[in-house]
Amino acid sequence: MSGLPINRLAERRGDEAWLNREFANPRSRVMVVSEGRVLVCGQGREARLADLPPDLRQESHYQALLGKLESDTWFVASVSKATAENLASEQGARLRGLRSIVADLEGPLAGLAAYARGLDLWQSNHRFCGRCGTRCEIDQAGFRMVCQNPDCGRVHFPRLDPAVIVAVGYRGSILLGRQPSWPPGRYSTLAGFVEPGESLEDAVRREVAEESGVVVGHLSYHSSQPWPFPSSLMVGFIGEAVRTDIRLDDELEDARWFAPLELQQLVRSGEIILPFKASVSWHLIADFMASRHQLDISSWGGGVWQR
Repeated sequence: MSGLPINRLAERRGDEAWLNREFANPRSRVMVVSEGRVLVCGQGREARLADLPPDLRQESHYQALLGKLESDTWFVASVSKATAENLASEQGARLRGLRSIVADLEGPLAGLAAYARGLDLWQSNHRFCGRCGTRCEIDQAGFRMVCQNPDCGRVHFPRLDPAVIVAVGYRGSILLGRQPSWPPGRYSTLAGFVEPGESLEDAVRREVAEESGVVVGHLSYHSSQPWPFPSSLMVGFIGEAVRTDIRLDDELEDARWFAPLELQQLVRSGEIILPFKASVSWHLIADFMASRHQLDISSWGGGVWQR
C-alpha cells in the first residue's frame, strides 16, 4: 500500500550512453503503456506485466527509467494504439486500466504499474510549457520536461496533487459515504484535495465538514499511497468526531455512521460494497475495525469494488 521496494537509479537519469544500452538490453524489462492503459498478460494470480520486445524499443514514443526492482532494470515505453494491439495479439495480452489490474498483480508489480502510469500521464499532459506554450522535450530519462523556447527554457518536474482520506470514528462507529456516480452499495471513507495554504490536518477537517457536516477533533496519521488517478498522493488519517450530525452537500449522495457488526452484516449480505483491497481506504477501514473491535474485514466476503 505505502511502499515500493525499488531503487530509482536517479544517478543514472542523465547518463544517455548507459540508458541507451540498458534500454536495448534484452534482460531489461520494459512495461508497455498506451493511452493511459497498461499491457498485461493473463488474469488473476497469473497476471504479469507484458514486455516490449527489444526490436520494437526504438520505435516507442519515449523511454522513461523506472529503476531496479530486485535484479531487473525497468523502463516504461509509450506506444501507439496500433502497436499495443499488435503486441496484445502476439503475447496474448490486453490493455487494461490501472484500477482493474491492481487486485491481480502482486504488490510490487502493482506499485510499479502505478508509478509508470503516473509518470506517463504527467508526460502526456505537459507536452507544452505552462509559462509560454512552447513544446517541451523529455529529459533526464523521463523525469524532466524542458521548454524548447530559448527565451524561456523552463524546466518542469513531475507534479503530485496531495489529497487526504480519513476513517472517522465516534463511539466505535465509522463514518462512510458514497458519491452519486458510484454503483449502488459502494461506500468508502471520506477524502478530498488539499487547498493552497492548508495543512493536511486542516484539509481533513474541512473536507469532512463540507461533505458531511461532521466535525473532526483528534487526528492521527495512518499511511500514504500514490494514487495516479490522475496524479494524486493520498495521505490517510484516523480521526475522532466531536460533532456527529450529518448534513450532506452536493458532493455526496449519502453518508452514514456504521456500527461494526452492522457493517459486517451489510457487507456479507452484499448490501454494502467496500473499496478494493489495494486501496488506502480499505486499509483504513480494516485497521479501524481490527484495532478497535478485533474484527477482520478480509473475512467478511461480500462485494469489493474494483473501479
